[in-house]
Amino acid sequence: MSGDGLSFDVVVIGAGIAGASVAAELACAGRSVALLERESQPGYHTTGRSAALFSETYGPAPIRALSRASARFYDDPPAGFANGPLLTPRGVLMVARADQLESVAAMLDELAGRGEMVRLDGARAKTMAPLLRDGYAAAAVYEEGARDIDVHGLHHGYLRRFRAAGGVLLPDREVLALERDGAGWLVETRQGSLSAGVLVNAAGAWADEVGAMAGAAPVGLSPRRRTAMILAAPEGMDSSGWPMVVDIDEEFYLKPDAGRLLASPADETPSPPCDAQPEEYDVALCIERIEAAFDLKVARVENRWAGLRSFVADRVPVAGFDAKEPGFFWLAGQGGYGIQSAPALARLAAGLVLGRPLPDDIAAEGVTEAALSPSRPELAR
Repeated sequence: MSGDGLSFDVVVIGAGIAGASVAAELACAGRSVALLERESQPGYHTTGRSAALFSETYGPAPIRALSRASARFYDDPPAGFANGPLLTPRGVLMVARADQLESVAAMLDELAGRGEMVRLDGARAKTMAPLLRDGYAAAAVYEEGARDIDVHGLHHGYLRRFRAAGGVLLPDREVLALERDGAGWLVETRQGSLSAGVLVNAAGAWADEVGAMAGAAPVGLSPRRRTAMILAAPEGMDSSGWPMVVDIDEEFYLKPDAGRLLASPADETPSPPCDAQPEEYDVALCIERIEAAFDLKVARVENRWAGLRSFVADRVPVAGFDAKEPGFFWLAGQGGYGIQSAPALARLAAGLVLGRPLPDDIAAEGVTEAALSPSRPELAR
């Protein structure tokens, strides 16, 4: 294949939160950047279906470190980035039945000194989350600092920043083939081909497929379906100030959402890369778990959807150049943590693309290039 005249320093494949954020950082660093999206709207498959919460205690250690390093951006984004605050108070209450008390102890032990976590008894948990059934919670762990993320504001803030810096967003541009072209790459799409010195693979659930087009070995990406639904809140109850309630073993969650309740069975069903749709079994499982934990009869599901969260073997993101394909950069495997860690991960990834060391504030949190490398031994290749 041959180029059709569109040439860039960097082509980023995938315009979800990972691709949009790293593309914005690269464009703001003075690079010419094209951001390709296979759908007509960026973020259709995963970012746009996220009910993200910012928590400095959620996820494996590298994710928690990236989240801590993202806090400053969330609290003080660049001027004009968003129309309002990116974070609003919520709190998260992780509840445990009597048979789950070992999970409470394990969580508090693992996170000791790494976040403001408070152990509560069941009575206090019910005071904070009045819908809990009497006697359901034997104990709970509460993180007051957890906050709701304005996912739309974050994603579109990065897209605006990207365009303002001269970046070119190209929707409806599914990648059909990739080919080495001297020191760079040719990217074939139905609308023609583009050339770039560097490719950033931020294709979400499709990242291993994009890697295969480039001749790179897969990183062992496993897309997992996550189901969610909107339920009516009990009539006459104001749920706006309630915390998000999560089962201590992550078997469900329930979160206030614009006067309604957002619920999920917290499923992680393996799935091929696709436009994920909710399965009736998972919807029924969610209702069963919610009704068991809460004094709530689900008469009707107002809306339901599913999205894909993609993990590698150690559940830590992959960010780095491929060991065998020059100029091919992986940015994948963010799992369920991609929104909350996006600001720091984007700065880190852009720096690596540009050959710069990790930003000091990110390195100070304990993040290392080796922990995110696509060549790390923990990955299932």
